Amino acid sequence: MSDGEPSGVLAKALAVLQSFTVEDTTLGFAELQRRTGFAKSTLHRVLADLVASRLLDRVQGRYRLSGLVFELGMRASVERGLLEVATPFLEDLYVRTHELVHLGTREGSEVVYVAKMGGHRQADSPSRLGGRMPLHATAIGKVLLAHGPAEVRGATLRGPLERRAPRTITNADVLSRQLSEVVAKGVAYEYEESAVGIVCVAAGIFDPADGIVAAVSVTGPVHRFQPARHAHSVRAAAAGISATLGRRAELRER
Repeated sequence: MSDGEPSGVLAKALAVLQSFTVEDTTLGFAELQRRTGFAKSTLHRVLADLVASRLLDRVQGRYRLSGLVFELGMRASVERGLLEVATPFLEDLYVRTHELVHLGTREGSEVVYVAKMGGHRQADSPSRLGGRMPLHATAIGKVLLAHGPAEVRGATLRGPLERRAPRTITNADVLSRQLSEVVAKGVAYEYEESAVGIVCVAAGIFDPADGIVAAVSVTGPVHRFQPARHAHSVRAAAAGISATLGRRAELRER
């Protein structure tokens, strides 16, 4: 076993599964070994177990996540319930704006995109369904950061703040002021901070106790999209999702 190799069976399996990304959906043995750092014998054994358990498919000597992994992901209660409630509001928001609509949640210091809705002329955004972005570099992330746990906000502001584009905010004082504005105004903006050429506005989705659950955003190309003009629509969609989640929670309690 190599020095960096986890000792538990589950930890080894998880390390292999997490080697796959939204962009890298199929990987060969050599690349999996490079990403996990496992010894060849260990990796062969873990891969065989994952294929036998139907968590990986082996196709022409390469590996990919199986349909069972997708099924298990769809059973995750928080995301499934959130998607069921949010989808009609996201569709309405797209009809109103005809721009790219996102729904995102926070995991650690990153945004995870759980829904993405756009048409033929949607902005060329770096977001991917199931993909991740740093909180500080996106409008959705700023909302989740501004209303999230103090320890997450503090850790982010202590940096370093990764630069994803020339206009990414990497100054902690500037970011801190923006987060205060997000709380005061109820929306966050992004101006070419995750990628050149796109701008965005986002608002938060809250549970009945005012805890941040997720955020919704609209993204468009800088040459035609004016985020401030759509702030009210985004806030209204987020408020509608929050209210519906609250009603569902109340019904469950009854």
